[in-house]
Amino acid sequence: MGIAITGFGHWSRVAVAAGVLNLGLASSPGAQGPDPDTVEIKIHKITETVSMLEGAGGNMGVWAGADGVFLIDDQYAPLTDKIVAAIETISDRPVRFLINTHIHPDHVGGNENLGRRGITIIGHENIRARLMAGVFDRPPAPAIALPVVTFKDGVSFHLNGEEARATKVADAHTDGDTIIHFIASDVIHTGDVFRTTSFPVIDTRHGGSYLGTLEALDMIIAMAGPNTRIIPGHGHVTDLAMVKTFRDMVADLGARVAV
Repeated sequence: MGIAITGFGHWSRVAVAAGVLNLGLASSPGAQGPDPDTVEIKIHKITETVSMLEGAGGNMGVWAGADGVFLIDDQYAPLTDKIVAAIETISDRPVRFLINTHIHPDHVGGNENLGRRGITIIGHENIRARLMAGVFDRPPAPAIALPVVTFKDGVSFHLNGEEARATKVADAHTDGDTIIHFIASDVIHTGDVFRTTSFPVIDTRHGGSYLGTLEALDMIIAMAGPNTRIIPGHGHVTDLAMVKTFRDMVADLGARVAV
């Protein structure tokens, strides 16, 4: 999804059109999922309680402590066993909660597997509705794969000695985009609203929008501080300065298309 880049410099008009306007995403990104034998789940520890898991698909977040494990996104179904094994190297506590940042298969593909393990799935009300209807050309998700706890604007979790706030941002990448802020740890998981690997990807088929992307990025910038660690939907752990640079690039792309 998107166009791979190595920096945020000068963009051609052709690249702008490809990167921002042609994003209806007619087919599901990576719908078949990876060969699990070829994927390594890498752990990037950020704080004592928060880590990022990198595998195939969107970055996952792991919040672990005495009260258990809270997981952000779950990549593809074939990777569930590897993901659980990686989590077990971080914590010997059970995974209690899973929150979805949006509906794409590289972020929610493991929902059914984890739901069958008794893990409580949480998501914005639009995520549940979209999964019930079927995303892209996929059939409706089974009940066990759906969020059983939904919210409209946001919800807070009080675990492991701190608070995590899940906030529904403007309709940006999709119409269910949720970011998670670990307050004391000073870490934000942005889902695919922000990424370090490509132009923005705006899934207009599922409610995403350019103006919503700008608004959502502004929300992240307002929430973060100079030392906040940012987990993007794709790419490496970064900081507020990079989000600001990305936001400026998105605004510049829109201005170039409008000319």
